[in-house]
Amino acid sequence: MNLELRQLRYFVTVAEELHFGRASARLHMTQPPLSQAIQGLEDVLGTVLFERNRRSVALTPAGAALLPEARRLLAQAGELPELVRAAAAGETGRLALAFVSSADYSVLPPFLRSYRAAFPQVHIVLQEATSDIQVDDLLHNRIDAGLLIPPLPDKAHAELEYVKLIEEPLILAAPAGLLPAGALSLKDAPRLPLIIFPRLIAPGLHDAILGCFAGAGITPEIGQQAIQMQTIVSLVSAGMGMALVPQSVSNLMRPGVDYRELLDSRPLVETGCAWRRDNASPVLRGFLDLLRKTH
Repeated sequence: MNLELRQLRYFVTVAEELHFGRASARLHMTQPPLSQAIQGLEDVLGTVLFERNRRSVALTPAGAALLPEARRLLAQAGELPELVRAAAAGETGRLALAFVSSADYSVLPPFLRSYRAAFPQVHIVLQEATSDIQVDDLLHNRIDAGLLIPPLPDKAHAELEYVKLIEEPLILAAPAGLLPAGALSLKDAPRLPLIIFPRLIAPGLHDAILGCFAGAGITPEIGQQAIQMQTIVSLVSAGMGMALVPQSVSNLMRPGVDYRELLDSRPLVETGCAWRRDNASPVLRGFLDLLRKTH
């Protein structure tokens, strides 16, 4: 015989009333079925839960030990419908989200604030990663979504969905004190080594940067390559060279770095969100619904 929640509910009622007549009235049932249910519970547990005589009913030590646990189990059972509803609605669970470093200065902070306000019970696992790593993690189901810089590789198109979030121009970052005031052309920038993302890591951004120089008729000297935006800006601050970075990176107010808008024709650098087409997670669905509403 299996333990039933109904038996626990009957047990708690009798334990609170310490009277089978009052307990049966409270449960809107007659006394014999209640007595039979308690006897069945005692048979399942292999112990007596109540000391009974014609004048009184009292909990045995075993019954007293069971009472708080029975209340806890009944309370948890009562919460199950809401837990299931919340899980189905994407209001509880886990979201693994990766992001490129430039997103940390643009779309990520305000969206996370909105998402936390809308889904406070979802546990968010954040991971900073370059676009190529994010694509691999998505293809192998290691993350739910990624904020990355396109394009997606051909191998990913069949399995991943993508939506554009923002476009922003490139700006010049150079060691402090070397640039004239105001917007300038690359032709008027000091001839410094270029600090840039490796093409293998971010081909779209790499090509956009070199395209700016090509449009200005300049072939830059590539001095350093780095895969994190904050590392690139740190190298600029250290006087190692200059860089072209998405405009939002100017929010990283690193001492020793000046930012300037460019007068040259500037391609727009795109940041978007990618996820697996076959990921049916309600948490991901809620994430994407809010993302579409806010962008």
